[in-house]
Amino acid sequence: MKKIFTLAVALIYFALNASAQKPNLDKIVAVVGNNIILLSELNQQYAIYLNQGNPADEKVKCYFLQQMLVQKLLKQQAEIDSIVVEENQVDDVLDKRMRYQIQRMGGQERLEQFLQKSVLQYKDEMRADVKEGLIAEKMQQKITENTTVTPLEVKKYFDSYPKDSLPDIGAEVEVGEIVLTPKLTKAEKQKYYDRLEAIRLRVKSGEDFGFLAKTYSEDPGSAADGGDYGFIDRSTMVKEFTAWAFKLKAGEMSPVFETEYGYHILQVIERRGEQAHVRHILIRPQNTPESLERVKLKADSIYKDLIDKRLPFATAASLFSDNKETQYNGGMLLYADNQTSRTTLIPVEKLDPAVFMAIDTMKVGEISKPISFKNQNDGKEGYKIFFLKSKIAPHKGSLEQDYPKFKEQAQREKEAKVMSQWFEKRKENTYIRVDDEFATCDELKLWVNKNTKSN
Repeated sequence: MKKIFTLAVALIYFALNASAQKPNLDKIVAVVGNNIILLSELNQQYAIYLNQGNPADEKVKCYFLQQMLVQKLLKQQAEIDSIVVEENQVDDVLDKRMRYQIQRMGGQERLEQFLQKSVLQYKDEMRADVKEGLIAEKMQQKITENTTVTPLEVKKYFDSYPKDSLPDIGAEVEVGEIVLTPKLTKAEKQKYYDRLEAIRLRVKSGEDFGFLAKTYSEDPGSAADGGDYGFIDRSTMVKEFTAWAFKLKAGEMSPVFETEYGYHILQVIERRGEQAHVRHILIRPQNTPESLERVKLKADSIYKDLIDKRLPFATAASLFSDNKETQYNGGMLLYADNQTSRTTLIPVEKLDPAVFMAIDTMKVGEISKPISFKNQNDGKEGYKIFFLKSKIAPHKGSLEQDYPKFKEQAQREKEAKVMSQWFEKRKENTYIRVDDEFATCDELKLWVNKNTKSN
């Protein structure tokens, strides 16, 4: 049966490509087993590449097509192994990607002009590809899950470097922070509550929720879509939001409620099992001069306790810091570009410029005075106290000093070998066809002429 299906895909390939030589028509550029890759999908990847500020280069499409072939092969195996990805994971990736692209283009309107479609339409078009990518990633993790390196293998990997070719390791630091943001009193927040309550009453009197969300909501991620969040599950949002989303019936609207982000009203559009399709309007209370003065006094008090050694930095971070990501990590920042290793050693050139300015003249073990900040993305402001735990000067890589780095590199190399062996085995038993337009790509030479039937 699989052979018949694969033959059918091949026949479709030839039929579509024969009729797709006319300009502006889509065509199949590759077949992997029972999966096809369309030119429009490839062009979509290229559009994302251009939107990220990269120079125009048609040859880049060869690389993208190779990655798509890899993804299709992994997806095919994932279907056999019954690997699935939850819809909320897809939503998270889509939202992050949209925020990044909107920021890159300088606003949603500019992005939509570039794409020649709405962000909502673009997200819908991207959804299948993002989901497939997550499934492929999960499949790859399964293939390499039992791949580990021993200390002996790490040493062997390190010894494989010629002594005059050891990598230069730049300066690295370990930095802790205590983040303090203003807390408004009930009286200071009341006018924001009242503003949203007035909007809620307008909805109850018959005005359109979506229009009011576009007009008044201060949530940059959903306001343009009429406050629409799509379907969420119980693990997607903060607990107060989730509680109302799964308490209300379709068509019902919540009273004004508060989360860490501000005041909300929420409406359930549809319920589907353990998922709810919701939209909301958010009003963010703004800090007052009095609230900023209160947080400054608190920051000064904590700083004095730290300097007088009445309070260890890690303890102060766990008790007072408003940064939930570092609060229970002794306040230590993690290297964002290497989340898998969860290392606290951060290359100096990768530091946030504001953090670099704060610690540039500090000595190891020193604690900074409270420094005011204002986040340009979400408008949050307050004070930060920094702690420079350690600083490693630039040096040639050594096994003693940089063991975690060489271990990670050895691990990646071993996983790459495991994946390479897996691909070679799968390619030999999978029907693969690449369109003549791309058959000469260097990146695809290992994929062409693989015309065996799918097992």
